[in-house]
This record gives sequence, structure tokens and C-alpha cells, in this order.
Amino acid sequence: MSLVLEKINPFAIPYWDELLQSHPQASIFHSAAWARTIAESYGYKPIFFARLDQGKVEALIPVMDIKSGLTGRRGVSLPFTDYCDPILPAGMELPEAIEPIIAYGKRASWKVLELRDSSTAVPAYEPSYVFLGHSLDLSRGEEALYAGLKSNTKRNLKKAAREGIEVTFSTGMEAMRTFYRLNCLTRKRHGLPPQPQHFFANLHRHLISRDHGVVALATYQNNVIAAAVYLYFGDKAVYKYGASDPAFFSLRPNNQIMWEAIKYFAQRGYRSFCFGKTDPENEGLRRFKLSWGADEHEVFYYKYDLRANRIQPEKSSLAGLHTRVFAKTPILVLKMIGAVLYRHIG
Repeated sequence: MSLVLEKINPFAIPYWDELLQSHPQASIFHSAAWARTIAESYGYKPIFFARLDQGKVEALIPVMDIKSGLTGRRGVSLPFTDYCDPILPAGMELPEAIEPIIAYGKRASWKVLELRDSSTAVPAYEPSYVFLGHSLDLSRGEEALYAGLKSNTKRNLKKAAREGIEVTFSTGMEAMRTFYRLNCLTRKRHGLPPQPQHFFANLHRHLISRDHGVVALATYQNNVIAAAVYLYFGDKAVYKYGASDPAFFSLRPNNQIMWEAIKYFAQRGYRSFCFGKTDPENEGLRRFKLSWGADEHEVFYYKYDLRANRIQPEKSSLAGLHTRVFAKTPILVLKMIGAVLYRHIG
């Protein structure tokens, strides 16, 4: 099947996100709002390879052009995104679709083209890495969703209720600031620097304040002890970021936030709820996501070496020595590291 993909700047099309709404495969990660958040935060250039037919999206592979003195020049679809499925017409396979992108990348001196696909494996390619994705069918209704919870999750929800954990949803900037404070604690605990604060400011400006996201806050005795950021587009909701104060883990605020979010989106007519990607070696996180009755699927990452014309194998994504060092580093220092580092590793 022959299909010509054109380079499109989504920022130059004011109605881009409205145009996307008509495609059943479109997600928040195909949107101009998400692209603008990433581009403004890290200085990347968006290059969307697309085919439009009579005002509808027929094919789409969003890419960011990353220029880095540390990691080289790359094309990534998309940085800081759990998955961004290529939207392709029936009968077209990924190797054929990315031919014009590879040709462009070679002219632009990209080292690699990175693709993150949660839909199907590509027989012609051995994936660089395989993650796990988890999604929940919200159309079953609240009663069936609760029945599908694992027994330990139901116990944790009852405990949170007994302790008086209350969950509220907000689109205000103050809620995002509260999330960022808890996020810094969480990233340090995981041995990672936090994302730059201006990234979350841009996330609020382009997504949350424009009805594409919400911040959930769990409160205990007038103190916010956990928070999460959810994004949504069309009939799809996505759990994007979570953070909490470790001093209150025993109260199970993270369980309460997740359940209230599931109900929040189900009551508003959303049909699917995505928990994001999970490293298959992170068995604890995998069990947590499965405990909500979620369906599990594979997420395929492909790193195409434009010089060798082949897919690169990838090492395990689980952290090593640097995470142990970061876990002992003061948060102020971690913030400075994150402000410099993240634009190079997208």
C-alpha cells in the first residue's frame, strides 16, 4: 500500500485537536496540547508525519526532533510518553509507514528513530524493549468495576475510608503546585530527579486548564498526603503521574485516589482508563495495576538505528547505581539536576 505522509506542524493548525476527535485511535498523546507541553518545556521541535483526507486524519505518527549534546540528535515518538500508537490505515504495516520518516531523519542527521507502540507487535521488527500496559473498561459500570477489584484492594479502600481519607479533583494551579511538592518526595524515594517545575506549569496551562486533565488530591486531617494527575481525550482517560508522602502510606491514600478517579471518569462517560506502562521486572507495580481488574497487554518500544538500518536492542530499564545515589541526594540538588538532565533524555 502506497501512502504519502506529509510533515505537519500541529501548532500551525488551530483546529488540530478537534480534527483528531473523530478518529477512534486518537489519544491525548497525539494532540497538539501534549506536543506543545513537551516542546515548550524541553525545547524540542514537533514534526508530525500525517496524511489528511477530506478533513479527517487517515494516518499519523507524531515525532519530536531532539537535539542534545549528551545523547545526540534523535527523532522520538514521543518523549516522556508511555505510548503513542502510530495511526495507520487498514493494510499498512509500520515498516512501510516509517520509510519517509527514516529518510527525513537521515537528512536531519538523526542517530535513531524511537517509536512507542502499545497496539501490536511488528513481525518484521524485534522490539528494543517490551513493557506492560494495563487498561480498564469503564463502560461496565461502577458496580461491576468494584466487583472486579482484588480482595486486598477492597480492604485497602475500606481502610482509607475508615481513616477519613477524602479525595477531591481540581483544575487549579494550586493543586498542581501541591502535586509537584509531593512529586519531589516521590522521585527522591525512587532515586530519580523530579521533572522541572516549568514542565508541570506547562502541563497545567496547555492541558489541565483546557479540559484535558485534572489533579486528584487525597487529604487527611486537612493535609494533602497524596496526589495524581490524569489526562483525557475523547473517551479515553490516562493515569499519568502519581505522588505521595511516604509517612502516610499505611493509610492507603493512593488506593483511594485511584478508585475515586476510576469512578470520576466512569460517571462522566469515559470508556477506557489506562494505567500507563510498567517495566515487567517491577512486579509490585504490576500487581497493583492488575488489582483493579485491568487487562494486561504488551507495549513495544522500537529504537531504529538510522546508520545501521536496523532495530537496536535495549537493556533493562530498571535503574542501577545512579538511583541509589539520587535517593541520598537533597531535593534541592535533585531539582537542579532534573532541570538540566531531562531535555537530554526524552
